[in-house]
Amino acid sequence: MAGMGIARQLLRAPFTVGAVRELAFCLCGVVAGVLDFAVPGVVFGSAYGLATLTGAGRGSAVEPAVTPAALGGVAVALVAMALLAPPIGRALSALHRRLAARLLSIAVDPPTARRPGLRAILSDGPGWRGVAYSLLKLPLSIPQIYAVVCFVGGVVNLSYPLWWGLFRNPPEGVRLSPVPVVTPLGVFDVETYAGTFAAFAAGAAMLLVAPWVAHAAATLDGAVIRRLLAPGSMTQRVRHLEQSRTQVLDDAAATLRRLERDIHDGAQIRLATVALNLGMAAEKLGDSGQPRDLDQARELLALAASGAKDALADLRDLVHGIHPPVLDNGLPDALATLANTSVIPVSLRVDVPVRPAPAIETMAYFCTTELLANATKHSRASHVTVDLVGDGDRLRLHVCDDGVGGADPARGTGLSGLAQRISAADGHLSIASPAGGPTRISVDLPYQP
Repeated sequence: MAGMGIARQLLRAPFTVGAVRELAFCLCGVVAGVLDFAVPGVVFGSAYGLATLTGAGRGSAVEPAVTPAALGGVAVALVAMALLAPPIGRALSALHRRLAARLLSIAVDPPTARRPGLRAILSDGPGWRGVAYSLLKLPLSIPQIYAVVCFVGGVVNLSYPLWWGLFRNPPEGVRLSPVPVVTPLGVFDVETYAGTFAAFAAGAAMLLVAPWVAHAAATLDGAVIRRLLAPGSMTQRVRHLEQSRTQVLDDAAATLRRLERDIHDGAQIRLATVALNLGMAAEKLGDSGQPRDLDQARELLALAASGAKDALADLRDLVHGIHPPVLDNGLPDALATLANTSVIPVSLRVDVPVRPAPAIETMAYFCTTELLANATKHSRASHVTVDLVGDGDRLRLHVCDDGVGGADPARGTGLSGLAQRISAADGHLSIASPAGGPTRISVDLPYQP
C-alpha cells in the first residue's frame, strides 16, 4: 500500500498547482537571471563606451591595447557601477520578491526607504545585498534551467509517437535522417516508429522528474531570497518595535474609550439614579416635623441603596478588567481560580520559579482567560489542559483542548486581536488547530516587557 501511495504521488506531482507554480518560478528565474547580468553589463559597457569615445579614433593602427583612454574608461565605468549598483540591486530585489510572493507564497518584507545622499547610496545595505543575490542568481539558475528543460523536453519527447506517422512517411527508396531525442543523460537517435516509444518513455521520465528538480531549485532559491533580500535583523527589530508602539497606543486609546463608555453607560447612570432617589426621599421626609410620606421615602432609600450596590459592582468589574485583584497573589493562584470557575474541566500546571513583571502577569492571565473563553464557545471540548512554564527569560503558556479544531484568527474568534496584543509585548502566538482537533495554542512572552 505504501508503494502504491508513493507511485500515485509521483504520477500526480507534475499536475499539481504547487508544481506548476514552482516550474513557472524556475522559468521566470531563468529570465530574471539573464536580466540580473544584462543590466549591469549594459551599464558598465555604456559608461566605458562614453568614457573612451573621444579616444577611439586616435593613435596608430598598432596602438597598444592598454591606453590612457581605456584605463580612464574602466575607472569611470567602475565609479558608475558603484553608484548605480545599489539602486539596481534594490529594483531587481523588488522583482525577485514579487516573483517569490506570487509563485512560491514566500512573503519577504521590503527594506526601508533609502536615505538621500551619495554616502547613503554607497552604504546601502539592502542594495548591495540585492547585488549579491544577482551574482548568485547564475549558479541558482542552473538547476532551474535543468527543471525547465526536463519539463519542456519531456512534453516534446512524449509527442514523438503522435507526429511520427504524419511527417515520417517518405517515398519508397528515400531514407530520412534520424531524429535526435534530447534527454538529461544525453542524445540518442530515433529512426523507426518503434524507436519513438523509447523517446516517449524518456519524455515520461523527464516529466516526472521535472517537478522534483523544480521543487529543490525553488526551495534553494527561496532560502537565499529570505537570507539576502529580507531586511536586516536590526531593521526588522526597529520595524517590529514601531508596530508594537503603534499597537500599544491603539490599545490604550481603545481601553480609554471602553472605560469612558462603560462608566457613562453603567456606573454614572446608576449613581445619577441614586442621587435622584435620595433627593426624592429627602423631599418625602420633609425639612422638619412629621414626614410627609414615610413608606415611599423608605422605598426610595431602598432603591438608592440597591443602585449604590449595583454601581459599586460595575466599578469593581471595571477595575477587574484593568488589573484583576486575584493577581495580587501571583499567577498560580490566579490561574487556579480561573480553572475552578471554567465551564470545561481544566488540568492546570504552573511552574514559574521567578515571578514575572506585573504587565506580563496581566497579559498571561488575560491570554488564558481569552483562550478558555474561546474553547468554551467554539471548540465543543470536554477537557482543556493549561501549562504555564517559566523557561529562562521567557514565559510560555500552552492551552490545549480536545475539541473539533479549526481555530482560525481570520474567522473572528478573538485570536487575531490577541496575537496583536501579544506582539505588542514582544511576544509570539502560535496556533495548531487541524480540522477535527485537537487545538494547541502557545503563547511566548518575555519576563520583562
